[in-house]
Amino acid sequence: MARLILSMDGLVLKEIPLNKERITIGRKPHNDIQIDNLAISGDHAAVVTILDDSFLEDLNSTNGTLVNGQPIKRHVLKNNDVVELGKYKLKYMTEAAVADNAAALRAAGIPAAPEPERTFSDTQIMIPRPPAPDPLPPPQVTVRLLTGPNAGKVLELIKTLTTLGKPGVQVAVIARRPEGVFVTHVEGESFPTVNGRELGGDAYPLKNRDVVEIAGIRMELTITG
Repeated sequence: MARLILSMDGLVLKEIPLNKERITIGRKPHNDIQIDNLAISGDHAAVVTILDDSFLEDLNSTNGTLVNGQPIKRHVLKNNDVVELGKYKLKYMTEAAVADNAAALRAAGIPAAPEPERTFSDTQIMIPRPPAPDPLPPPQVTVRLLTGPNAGKVLELIKTLTTLGKPGVQVAVIARRPEGVFVTHVEGESFPTVNGRELGGDAYPLKNRDVVEIAGIRMELTITG
């Protein structure tokens, strides 16, 4: 699991696993990562994680968000990217990098945290795990555009993640997963709608014939498999 390492002036303050689809950062208490500093806006930025990809979005903050020293509005995070929010820094580390870091600690002779002591009741009965089933293929998805200059056009979504919308206005991602098809808001003040209902920040499961509207373009999804 990827994570963010929060630090200030070189001192590590906290390690945050990206275990939610959308993690918000800001000064207000309702944020997942609250930074109580006047340089940080009440709702400063958000990280959206879909499968192995994480997107950083600045939420129109007063002082802006920097990645590796460059101001961004929306950014696809890469391993070792450093997000700067005032005096605070958030270093992005992928799951593979976290595992490599643990291996480096072992190689340097730094002991890992001790495992909890096992009791007789913990180890008395050993039940073998059944083999994991083969992963199911993701559903097939086609999109028929209902409005806009390309109305009537049909597109097949062949990627695991498909980004749709207009940067700076509204952007969403449609994810094809073995367990279903999901749409997640990534960028923009307003959220996409499904069958006329506005979504929130979490991934929303889509059904066959759902009508999704992103950046003013309505589209009908056909989902099979």
